[in-house]
Amino acid sequence: MLTFELARPQDAAMLADVQKRTFDDDARRYQDKEEDGPPGYDSVPWQAEQMQQGHYYKLLKDGGIVGGMIIFPSPTEEECHLGRIFIDPLYQNQGFGHEALHFLFVQYPAAKRWTLDTPSWAVRNHHFYEKHGFIRTGEIYDAGSSESIWEYERTGPLAEAGC
Repeated sequence: MLTFELARPQDAAMLADVQKRTFDDDARRYQDKEEDGPPGYDSVPWQAEQMQQGHYYKLLKDGGIVGGMIIFPSPTEEECHLGRIFIDPLYQNQGFGHEALHFLFVQYPAAKRWTLDTPSWAVRNHHFYEKHGFIRTGEIYDAGSSESIWEYERTGPLAEAGC
């Protein structure tokens, strides 16, 4: 079972380290590259900056940081953008991603719409989001890479249960 806490500046180095391991593992698995990730994924200052700009949660297992997620709610919190979610490769496939999304849906009950983007090549991410009710709504192409755009509309009985 995970616990969730807002990240603090002193967590930035550990979050950058976990994020680098996570994205580099995906790059090796799906792109045949040693290293690759989104902007700032390996930068300590970038992590601290995101703590100021959004709601940056650290995911804790037995007191240690095993992942993180950055949420950008609209002023009314009726819409949230999941800027990033990452779980250390050593802790993947244990249901922690599901726990993290459930936490977000409970933590932001007013959010009826969620958006996110993920690399087009990250097929494991695509499967995860589809399994949790997200729908791919578009693609963004930029400088030789592409991102898939995903949305989730919370309606019906699952919305009432916080899922």
